[in-house]
Parts: sequence; structure tokens; C-alpha cells
Amino acid sequence: MKKNPYDIIKSRYMTEKTNVLAGLHKAESNPSLKKCKTPKVVFLVDKKANKQEIAAAVEKIYANKNIHVTAVNTIVVKPKWKRVRGRLGRTCGFKKAIVSLGAGETLDEQG
Repeated sequence: MKKNPYDIIKSRYMTEKTNVLAGLHKAESNPSLKKCKTPKVVFLVDKKANKQEIAAAVEKIYANKNIHVTAVNTIVVKPKWKRVRGRLGRTCGFKKAIVSLGAGETLDEQG
């Protein structure tokens, strides 16, 4: 059964840290940062999706921009216990994928 790519890729994950990660391929200040030649983008993905499915889904979603995925790294963020107004509850756990694109490719979305 084929999965819909929008069921695998839930949304783009945007934080200050992911913005720094996305801009590392442009960095010239530090010699160790010059090794980061490919731009990286972070997505929230389905917990059961594997790296091959994530790469295929990103390439299919951004087919009009001719995007090629070179590598996918995944991280599972565990739920955390929080106390709000004296009540104990848990945050949602999620899985995120750091997708490395081909050299010179970007997903700049102006909206």
C-alpha cells in the first residue's frame, strides 16, 4: 500500500536552531563549518516512517522545485512530564527528520 507523502511529512519544523542549521552551508567564518556544503531542512514526520519513506516523500512534495535528498537523519523526541496549575500531564512526543538537500538547492518558501 502506497503512503501519501503528506501523511509522512506533517509540517516543517521552524525554530531558531533549525534556522542556524539551514544557514550553515553559507558560513565562511569557521573552517569546520566549511564542510557543511549542503543545506539542511527539518520536518516533523510520522513516528512510523523510515528514512527512505521520508526522502521519497520530500522529493515528491517538492518535485516542482527539482529537489534531491542526499541524506536523512531522524530524532525521536520523547514526551516530557509537566505540571500546569497543580495537575500533572505529558507533552506530546514527536519525530523530526533533518533532511540534507543537494548542493545549491533550497526550499525558500515565500508566503
